[in-house]
Order: sequence, then structure tokens, then C-alpha cells
Amino acid sequence: MALLRRCSRTACGRPATTTLTYVYADQTAVVGPLATHAEPHAYDLCDLHSERLSAPRGWEVMRLAVDDRSGPTSDDLLALADAVREAAQPRPAAAPVAPPVGTRDGVRRGHLRSLRSDA
Repeated sequence: MALLRRCSRTACGRPATTTLTYVYADQTAVVGPLATHAEPHAYDLCDLHSERLSAPRGWEVMRLAVDDRSGPTSDDLLALADAVREAAQPRPAAAPVAPPVGTRDGVRRGHLRSLRSDA
């Protein structure tokens, strides 16, 4: 049996419908669909508190569309699967760097190069 998550606001017993997170680097408060799992640094809010939310002066409030509350859509799952597949692909190896022209039989060690003298 799944437990009903409640609004994080003090003395509010309404069911949570959205999740609030803060992006401190961008000075943005993001209100979006209810997260699948309760996160320690996110706040679950009811409809009323979600609509009345205000951010500190100079901050932006970004509201993501809340469409279906029954869970992730097939598009969400496909996008997640594509992201996982892309992250799992091996990265192409860097092409070997050819020695610069005019370094006769030079031996390269990191950023240093040893040259033979003709004398």
C-alpha cells in the first residue's frame, strides 16, 4: 500500500501534488510534477501552496507543466531509456597526434620532445 504524501507546509494536511526544488546557482525555484520519491532537499506542496508560492527577491519561479498525475508517460520512459543508452556508450578514443613537421625522429614524452642531433 502506497502512503499518501502530504504537503510540506506546516499545519497543512492536504495531499501533495507538486514538488518544489531550488537551484541556488541560478537563483531559481522550480515547481514541477510530484517527484516519484520523496527527496530530502525538495518540498512536496499541495495545489494551494504551489499556486501561492513566491520566491526571494531577485529569484525566478519556474513552473513546469503538470499534466497527468498517474505517473510517467511512455514518452518520459523512452527519453529516460535513450539517455541511459547514450551514457552507457563508450567514448571514442582521441585520434593520435602526428608530430609536427620538421622534428626528425623526435621522441615525444608528454609535452616535451627530445631531438637527435646530427653532429
